[in-house]
Amino acid sequence: MSTEKPNHTKIQVEQSVFGKTINGTDVHLFTLSNNYGTKVCVTNYGATMTHLFVPDRQGESTDVVLGFDTFEEYISENYLKANAFMGCTVGRVCNRINRGKIELDGKDYQLAITNGDHHLHGGKIGFDKKIWEAEIVERGVKFTYLSPDGEENYPGNLRVCVTFSLEGESELKISYTAETDKGTVINLTNHSYFNLSGDFSKTILDHDIQANAPFYIPVVAGSIPTGEILSVKGTPFDLLQSKKVKEAVFSDHEQTVIANGLDQTIVFDKNNPGATLYSSESGIEMEVQSSEPGIQLYTANYFDGSVSGKGKIYPKHGGIAMETQHFPDSPNQPHFPSVILRPDERFESYTTFKFSVKK
Repeated sequence: MSTEKPNHTKIQVEQSVFGKTINGTDVHLFTLSNNYGTKVCVTNYGATMTHLFVPDRQGESTDVVLGFDTFEEYISENYLKANAFMGCTVGRVCNRINRGKIELDGKDYQLAITNGDHHLHGGKIGFDKKIWEAEIVERGVKFTYLSPDGEENYPGNLRVCVTFSLEGESELKISYTAETDKGTVINLTNHSYFNLSGDFSKTILDHDIQANAPFYIPVVAGSIPTGEILSVKGTPFDLLQSKKVKEAVFSDHEQTVIANGLDQTIVFDKNNPGATLYSSESGIEMEVQSSEPGIQLYTANYFDGSVSGKGKIYPKHGGIAMETQHFPDSPNQPHFPSVILRPDERFESYTTFKFSVKK
């Protein structure tokens, strides 16, 4: 295979029918590709990334995200029971809210309890299970969803846009914007599971991970923050220097014991935010950059082999979610960065996933 690179980037976006909902509504798949061998597939069901192909060290096109080849698999009873959120856009508020309770402008709101005693990833029918409007734009596709006032008991009519675009040779950018007509809370992320080996029957435990994140958010049972922001020094979350994922996952630190592995928010260095993931097997390295203050690292701790996709059984620790976001339970932690959005404000956020190869 020729290793000569093209002189300039050409991007193509193709639209196809991915499936039909129970009500007969068409669900579409959008395939973004460029002439450097990068290809991304996203669907307007949950603004979900289903596939992400990048060249490995041999120049072979390699899918690096867990997911499914058919829409029917995304709505199957077996997958929904697994509560895995593969590749989707999560909101209105991702991660956990203690007891599902928030107070805003003197009014209390009780959100759905969906994870133990707590609210997780937007509720019973969050953004991940909605059909979004779609529009092909320059370099990619933009999804739009209007979340009505009172949906999942969140206040305000919230209009959200999520744009997936290809940048440079091998970079995926996910951009978020939102506006509301009433004070509300918002914390959006993408919940893709990455396995850079390209072999989804294997774990990511031998991947190398590094993050410019000097602090972490400690939690108690239920993965609810204590309210502290502590140094990563002396903990398995010290990723300032590259280490194997398994070094953190199999730590006997209280936080990893609670989570049965990694399920931890670490706090980016404000002056140099970012993280990298690398598979020596494929040679693929992924660099994550974001405008968000933190990143939730989750190593698929509760995958038990009951879910299969793309011809493989997904094992425990079969992927790692690198969810850039504000901190868990932020509505109830006044000294955390705010997730409140007002009618005179515009929410804006972005995350990029840039791929390269180490020979």
